Amino acid sequence: MESSGRIPLEKAHQIVLRWDSTVSEDARARMIFQGDRQQVDSYLQAVDEIQRSMESTTLSDEDEQSKKVNTTIQIAMARLEDEFRNILISHATPLETESLTESISSNHLISRGSSSLSEFHDADDYISPGGEEDSVHTLGNSSLERGESSATIASYRSMSSIREIDLIPSDSIYDLRCIAERMITAGYFRESVQVYGSVRKSAVDATFKKLGVEKLSIGDIQRLEWEALNAKIGKWIRAAKVCVRVLFASEKRLCQLIFEDLGTDADDACFMETVKAPAIQLFNFAEAISISRRSPEKLFKILDLHDAVVDLLPDIEAVFDSKSSESIRLQSSEILSRLAEAARGMLSEFENAVLREPSRVPVPGGTIHPLTRYVMNYISLISDYKQTLGELIVSRPATASRYNDDLTAPDMDFTDHEGQSPLALHLIWIIIILQFNLEGKSKHYKDNSLAFVFMMNNIHYIVQKIKGSPELREIIGDNYLKKLTGKYRQAATRYQRATWIGVLYNLRDEGLHATGSFSSGVSKSALRERFKSFNAMFEEVHKMQALWLIPDTQLREELQISISEKLIPAYRSFLGRFRTHIEHGRHPENYIKYSVEDLETAVLDFFEGNAVNQHSRRRSQ
Repeated sequence: MESSGRIPLEKAHQIVLRWDSTVSEDARARMIFQGDRQQVDSYLQAVDEIQRSMESTTLSDEDEQSKKVNTTIQIAMARLEDEFRNILISHATPLETESLTESISSNHLISRGSSSLSEFHDADDYISPGGEEDSVHTLGNSSLERGESSATIASYRSMSSIREIDLIPSDSIYDLRCIAERMITAGYFRESVQVYGSVRKSAVDATFKKLGVEKLSIGDIQRLEWEALNAKIGKWIRAAKVCVRVLFASEKRLCQLIFEDLGTDADDACFMETVKAPAIQLFNFAEAISISRRSPEKLFKILDLHDAVVDLLPDIEAVFDSKSSESIRLQSSEILSRLAEAARGMLSEFENAVLREPSRVPVPGGTIHPLTRYVMNYISLISDYKQTLGELIVSRPATASRYNDDLTAPDMDFTDHEGQSPLALHLIWIIIILQFNLEGKSKHYKDNSLAFVFMMNNIHYIVQKIKGSPELREIIGDNYLKKLTGKYRQAATRYQRATWIGVLYNLRDEGLHATGSFSSGVSKSALRERFKSFNAMFEEVHKMQALWLIPDTQLREELQISISEKLIPAYRSFLGRFRTHIEHGRHPENYIKYSVEDLETAVLDFFEGNAVNQHSRRRSQ
């Protein structure tokens, strides 16, 4: 114990009794440590003298002097406890959180690629895999309250990511240590810990409130709707960084400054008295999320939470490094393990949901299915988390063998993907089952040509999404990308065959020559029927397929050009050879309804998704 001098024992008794707030009105109205330094030092010297008298005498408990000393020391300890509490309360303001949050977030938040959850609003809502037929969902995509604090941010020490700040001014810390030293020496260790813990915990709670850390049990959290939790997770991540790296670390340092070397683990006891309950409250949130019901839309927030805990774990272990705080270290490690398992489970759930997505109503015009948009946006986001998921996903996907016999499922030849990571195999597998599901949906179109346009649109969209994401393209690989490109081109070819073979069949020469003589043996009746058949079929195709939609401009133009390259030369040749036979007959306009230019213009209507006026296209000569 520090002391600037000795005073007589009797005077020491008088000084202590003068400040007995149970008998003195003046003592109740004033605080010793709010007075001048001489007043403070005089009281501390008095306490020291009384404590020395207790240690140096061998008087029995019955001795009057011994009783007097014991009574005086009890009065002194009660007073010091009040002084201890008062100093603590006067500096129990919460942290100024906003600047800390911004500083820590800018230095330590994990950056992602350009994709975000907002992509799920990709032009329209999406159908959630595994949901009810045609059920439509949306995903919502949080700020910390501003507050002032008298706590001075005087200095920072660099320990990993930890930033310790001065919660209490150094002169007050000196006074608190002086009081704590004397209370512990007199056997009032537990009292000092309880007073310290109750006041500092209130300050921690006030900072928690400013950070938006709510007092919710695990059950409370699990009962919240996902939309509410979605916003809370982002707020929790920012708050947890401040709590662990600044608040808890600074509280630990304050305990060390006041209590270190004053007793067996006194500083650690006070630290745990202060922060154990708040720390459990903080980590209960992450624990509740880690054991909540799994569903695919939660994956990315789970990964954000996982990455935040990974990022914080070294700091948690540094701050909570004592045996008494082992439970907090263990809770953090278990949360991390459960979040990893949850992420793996959600990816598996997503795969199953994509395969089983039940919508049966064909999308109008054979355009891109909402499921395709949803799935491709989803796996584009997955690619933004490739580092984390690359570590968590260590086994290849379970394919057809995982499904029950009552569900037809595709399979996957892993020999085609030698050397690719488990994550890459999972993403390729998702695309395979997406195509499988889309093929099933295409069968609900009554027109085979439209079914092929639907498949072409959707596979082309898959290809474009892969090409548009460097991360996703790197994971998927160009070999599989080439295979997908071949598939949408094959669908385009199958469309052209299904649609145009019948139309172009009308422009053949066979069956028009009654006697076999090219110059004079043309059957005009057969020729008229051939023109009528071509006109009718083309009008029907034009009318229907103008309503069909290829949303990608380049793909639409490529298909229009391909149609023109087959249709226009064939029609021009047919018209050139046989138009005179019709024009020299009666009512030629009933048979030659289209000029070559009319057809060229009409082809531009295809796949625009708009109804057309048939007659506006006819300018026959």
